[in-house]
Formats: sequence, C-alpha cells, structure tokens
Amino acid sequence: MYKLKCISLLFAVLAVVSAAKAQDNVIDEVVWVVGDEIILRSQVEEQYKNMQYEKQKIEGDPYCFIPEQMAVNKLFLHQAGLDSITVSDSQVMQDVDRRINFFIDNIGSKEKVEEYFGKPMHELRDLLTEMVRDQSIVQEMQRELVKDIKVTPSDVRRYYDIMPKDSVPFVPMQVEVQVMKLHPFIPQSDIDNIKARLREYTDRVMNGETEFSTLAILYSEDPGSARQGGETGFTGRAEWVPEFADAAFALNDPKKVSKIVETEFGYHIIQLVERRGDRVNVRHILLKPKASDTEKEKSIAKLDSIRNDIINGEFTFEEAVTALSQDKDTRNNHGLMVNPRTGISRFEMADLPQEIAKAIANLQPGEISKPFIMVDQKMGRDVAAIVKLKTRVPGHKANISDDYQMIKSIVENKKKGDFIEEWIKTKQKNTFVRIKDGWQNCEFKYDGWNIKQ
Repeated sequence: MYKLKCISLLFAVLAVVSAAKAQDNVIDEVVWVVGDEIILRSQVEEQYKNMQYEKQKIEGDPYCFIPEQMAVNKLFLHQAGLDSITVSDSQVMQDVDRRINFFIDNIGSKEKVEEYFGKPMHELRDLLTEMVRDQSIVQEMQRELVKDIKVTPSDVRRYYDIMPKDSVPFVPMQVEVQVMKLHPFIPQSDIDNIKARLREYTDRVMNGETEFSTLAILYSEDPGSARQGGETGFTGRAEWVPEFADAAFALNDPKKVSKIVETEFGYHIIQLVERRGDRVNVRHILLKPKASDTEKEKSIAKLDSIRNDIINGEFTFEEAVTALSQDKDTRNNHGLMVNPRTGISRFEMADLPQEIAKAIANLQPGEISKPFIMVDQKMGRDVAAIVKLKTRVPGHKANISDDYQMIKSIVENKKKGDFIEEWIKTKQKNTFVRIKDGWQNCEFKYDGWNIKQ
C-alpha cells in the first residue's frame, strides 16, 4: 500500500511540476476559484493524464470531475485553517524522506531523480513537503470531524440484518498464532569488534579525515537512513526508542559525535544536524551484531528441547513464552501475535511473516511447529522461533458471531463516510466559488456549489 501511495504521489508531483513548467512557457488560466484558492487548467490537464495512465475511474466529464475533487480538498484545507488543525513537521519530513527514497530506488539515483523532474533536489523536496503537508492536513481534518462517531452493537446487528445477502463480504481463511523467540547468543568478542569499528569511525570524523555522512552511506546497516548519509529527518523524542532518543537530544554541537549507544536494533553513533524546538535531525551509523551459524543451531536445539517438554506436558506453551521468550512485543500476551494492519489477533496468511506462514501451513489448532530461523522485521536480525497455531477459521461469509469487529468497522466507516458527505454539502453552500466560462456546464457530484458569476 505504501508503494502504491508513493507511485500516486510521483504522478501528483509530475502534475505540479508540469503545471509549473506550463506557467513558465505559456499563459495558463485559472478555471476555478474556491474561497481564496485557485485551480489552474494545467493542474487539471496533468491530473487527467495521470488518472488515465493509472486507469483510475473518472466519473463523467473529467473537466468537471477532476476540478471538483480539487475543490473539495480545498474545503477541508480551509476548515483546517479555521480550526487550527496542523500536522507535525517531523511527521511531514519523515514522509517526504521516505518518498524521496522511493523515487531514488525506482528511478536509479539522486541525479536521475533531479533530471526526471527537471528540478534540483532541494526544490523537489520543498514541493513534496507542501503536497504531503496538504494531504496530511486533509486527512487529519477528516479524522477530527468524525472522531466522536461511534456505533453500538445494535447498530451493527441492524446493519447486518438488512444487508443484502449477496453483499455480505467473504472473509478469507484467518489464523491466530502464538510465537516464542530466542535471540542466538552473540559473543562479547563480536560486540567488542563492532564497538571498535564505531570508535574508528568517530576518530575519522573528529580528525576531519572523513565526513560522517560518507561513513553512513558506506557502512550503516540502517538502509532507510544510510542512503541519506545517515539522516533521520526531524523527529520527536517519542518516535525513537528511549536509548536513542536520550542520546540524540543530548547532542548540542554538530561537530561532535555521540558515545556508542546500544538499542534493541544494534549499536549506534550519532551526530547532530539541526535542532528545531522539540524536534531534532541527526545522522547515525548503525551496526548490528550477527549470530554465527553455530549459535543459531544452539538456539534451534534449545527450542526443540522446550517444544518436546511442552508436548510431554512438563509445562504449557504459554508458560514457556512468559518465562523464556525474548520477543518483548508478545511475551506478556502468551505469545499471541497482533496484526498491525487491523489491531486484532487474526491474520490472513498473506499478512503473516513468510517464515511463520510456512511453519503453520500444515498445523492443526493446538499444534506447535518445529523450530526455525526467521528475520525479526522490527530489529532486522535473525532469531530462532517456534509457533503454535491457536485457531484457524476457514473462509466464510461474514457473520456477527465470528466477524463482529469486521462488520462493526464496515458500519462505522459507512457512518463516517455519510457524515463527511453531508459536511461537504453544507460547507460548499457557504463557500464562494467562481468557475470559468466553459467549465460550468457540468453535472457535479455536489450540486450545491455557491457559484458567483
């Protein structure tokens, strides 16, 4: 989904860049004015091309549908200004950094991105920042409008009872999985070697021998920031793990390098780039200890012994997880995994880590897999694991008893969508709009535009 969002933004950027070029080379024209905001012909034309390229559905005449979509967004932005709805700079900058990295990965290099858009990177970053900020504010405004909308169990039952039978959604097979993880032992000598390398990098920076950013590009094992010379973008304290945040926010001199910082991800050195109030932009270099094959085999053997003891009734899987698992996200929940996409414990097979999906494929509920090695996506390192299949729910038509939360979400989203639709209709009547001659003969989705001649 993130990749699709980035692709859509890529085309949106192209639209704005092309619109800017059009203004430089030809006389553009204003086709809509919404309050104090304008919509240009060139923006509509480019958006039309992009929607055709992406095969997006266009409802009716594109020269009616597209500018109206743009106008609706401006209603939300205007209301957000009145209500002082903002988004954090750090949130925007992190999103911009991710998207620029996406462009670099897909187009080939920073230089090719600049050539592709016909703009130097700092101008492209400014353009992206404005667009991402507007998108984020619109989304935040919509969330604010519907934040108090709730549905009751009776609302859910009533909706389900009147839903046409052919509209009841099909729920693919879902599973609940419990996991136990062990981190293979890392010898102290390996950790000492990593710290020695980081101390060497610090000396090279402090002696003026090498730029910190160059070392980050060459050696950091955090791929997201390494491409940017180790820069994280402006970030708030709460968005980092405590050990990293404490070290980053303690820095005051951009010429200095922090002491070595240990986190769950590995070992870091950090350099201050800039501080803005309660946000800070830093560079860092991350090195991760790597377990040897021998230590992985020892962890596998230990888990195999634990599995046998569970099967023989010495203790339960849940007791073993609580006492021995090194996965802090599940240890205190009897190992039960939570789907980050839905916030509940059920997963479709495609939502599970590949190694876990493979391990439970042939298990019956209550059975425990043999031990295996998997990559912990959060930490980016190999761990040993066993999993227990708690439940398997076959694919079926949704019903209240098994799928209450899913149906509740459908009802809640519909209620919120209806509210937003009514809000738009009310707001448009109180917003003065001018539409250029030749662009007014439309069957708009919202027919209550307060159009001034």
